[in-house]
Amino acid sequence: MRLHSYLKTAESILAAYDGTSTFAAWLKQFFAANKKYGSKDRKHISQLCYNYFRLGPAFEDYAVEEKLLIGQFLTSNTSNIFLEQEKCEWNAITHQSTSDKFVFLNKPGQWNQIFPWINELSKEIDSKAFVLSHLTQPHLYLRLRPGKKELVNLKLRNARILFEEMEETCLQLPNSTKLDNLITADEDAVVQDLNSQKVLQPLIEYLSDYTKKINVWDCCAASGGKSILVYDTIPNISLTVSDVRKSILFNLKKRFASAGIKNYKSFVADLSHSPLTIHHSPFDLIICDAPCSGSGTWSRTPEQLLFFKEEKISYYADLQKNIALNASKSLKQGGYFLYITCSVFQKENEEVVSHVQENTSLQLLSMKYFKGYDMQADTMFAALFTL
Repeated sequence: MRLHSYLKTAESILAAYDGTSTFAAWLKQFFAANKKYGSKDRKHISQLCYNYFRLGPAFEDYAVEEKLLIGQFLTSNTSNIFLEQEKCEWNAITHQSTSDKFVFLNKPGQWNQIFPWINELSKEIDSKAFVLSHLTQPHLYLRLRPGKKELVNLKLRNARILFEEMEETCLQLPNSTKLDNLITADEDAVVQDLNSQKVLQPLIEYLSDYTKKINVWDCCAASGGKSILVYDTIPNISLTVSDVRKSILFNLKKRFASAGIKNYKSFVADLSHSPLTIHHSPFDLIICDAPCSGSGTWSRTPEQLLFFKEEKISYYADLQKNIALNASKSLKQGGYFLYITCSVFQKENEEVVSHVQENTSLQLLSMKYFKGYDMQADTMFAALFTL
């Protein structure tokens, strides 16, 4: 009976959620207002809801409770307590491939309904692999700060937390790992997706002189993840950050303090309308981590599969074109302009690159997708230009 009550609670939560905030934030408020749910209750209810969202618009003609169980079936590869009680014949085959499970449900082609915007995907993306990746929760990734590797590894081992070293400064952990009070965020390590850690690679291939001071502008700094990355990667930089939102820069200031970044400039700038008007020196490197749909990260926020509107793709593409053109006007001759998104849509990536090429003197050096859908990570896009 307890498990059935979880199904009913999840159904009522899904009926109340309207997509105007992230589901994680909304669910946190719901549980805060409903203290009767213990940690075990919250875990089961959250899992039901997230696995429901992972189906996107697929199975839309099914009742919500049935779709909740389908979500458990398609996302589980071992015995599942809900299926054991409600769908024992499904529970017996959770170990089978995802394709076989769709066949078992008599819906072999239903997988392409999970992500309704397949026609908008870049041709570089394996559509089926990408779509099916939404049925799997991504890993948690840590980027180790310089000199902190041994300390963080020791803390994790002492806490008996399983982790895998992906690269010299990158650790992979189970997504449910609790790091609060274990490591000092941004001082010891940065929570940052595997491919988000890689987006500077195209730039590093072209930088030859690390002794010269490089004037860097992170023009859409947001929470500052890319700024901390470039600070740790390129030893000698003069850092400037900006964002359209003053509140974001306030939060960034606190994060930089934790990261030990003290000497930097920051200002509010809306680059969607005009280039910089304040006095500054041209920049050797401009990082443009542009606002985007975030479609390469929706396996982390699967509610977007139900609430994202297709017209937003063109909205973001137009915004990105304006920001890229306006930001690039502050690039020094011989400097580098790095355009980044966490999108898989061609309009936000290749078409923006073409627009920049057609409307500026920038020369494209490389563009690349960092694909995460086959390794439980995000998918990123990066294009490097020079002037």
